[in-house]
Amino acid sequence: MFKRRNAHQLDDGSQHDNKVRELRSAIGPLSGHSLLFCSEASLRRYLAARNWNVEKAKKMLEETLKWRSTYKPQEIRWNQVAHEGETGKVSRASFHDRQGRVVLIMRPALQNSTSAEGNIKHLVYLLENAILNLPKGQEQMSWLIDFTGWSMAANVPMKTTREIVYILQNHYPERLGIAFLYNPPRLFQAVYKAVKYFLDPCTAQKVKFVYPKDKTSDELMTSHFDVENLPKEFGGEATLEYDHEEFSKQMCEDDVKTAKFWGLEEKQYPKPNGFSPADVVPEPATSIASAAS
Repeated sequence: MFKRRNAHQLDDGSQHDNKVRELRSAIGPLSGHSLLFCSEASLRRYLAARNWNVEKAKKMLEETLKWRSTYKPQEIRWNQVAHEGETGKVSRASFHDRQGRVVLIMRPALQNSTSAEGNIKHLVYLLENAILNLPKGQEQMSWLIDFTGWSMAANVPMKTTREIVYILQNHYPERLGIAFLYNPPRLFQAVYKAVKYFLDPCTAQKVKFVYPKDKTSDELMTSHFDVENLPKEFGGEATLEYDHEEFSKQMCEDDVKTAKFWGLEEKQYPKPNGFSPADVVPEPATSIASAAS
């Protein structure tokens, strides 16, 4: 019933624990958002991304802390990026994969913006949102990318792509568990060769090309997802429908959780699309009971 860990595994675990302590000591005293961000799990991800080299992990982590202090991803709210998400080009799925990872669904053909800043900010918001919704003990997410209807006209400029890759690899290390590129046209494969040049080899290994009516692809998909949950667009049985209004309400609810997590409750944010986060938070049971009496 219980798996025994051999001596080598125990040694690795002990060494990794020591590395975490070394990194914690190396980065020195922290406060505020930086202290909250640098959890033990976070330190382990940065160490893993740099092959457990403390000095390299320290440099990487310090660059992220500097980026977060200026870009402030934890302060992005849905009302600031909702216009980028109107078509559902990127959204968080209502289901998880078999490992309990949050799933982001991407549909490049639904690209609706030429703003590099807007596209990046929208994606960063959804990355932060996905992390917020990860189950306890789970540090990674899965991506499902549907290329149905994609053409070069909908392609994000290479400069923007490079910036996105840089942010993902340097500020969200070890967050991607696996990415499925479903039914990509041959033209995209040429684009991917250029993108792959900027990818870390470990990240590139997580990218899987899958195709409809292909036995190997079907087996790969079903090994990671329940067919009942997987949308038909990815070879499953579920129906994928993006309702922007409903998704907006969900994101506003999550914005309240985000503010609470980062200690930002005192901030007031403009109403997104006609409703505020307060509008979508359930009333306390006492208020409901009073109204019913």
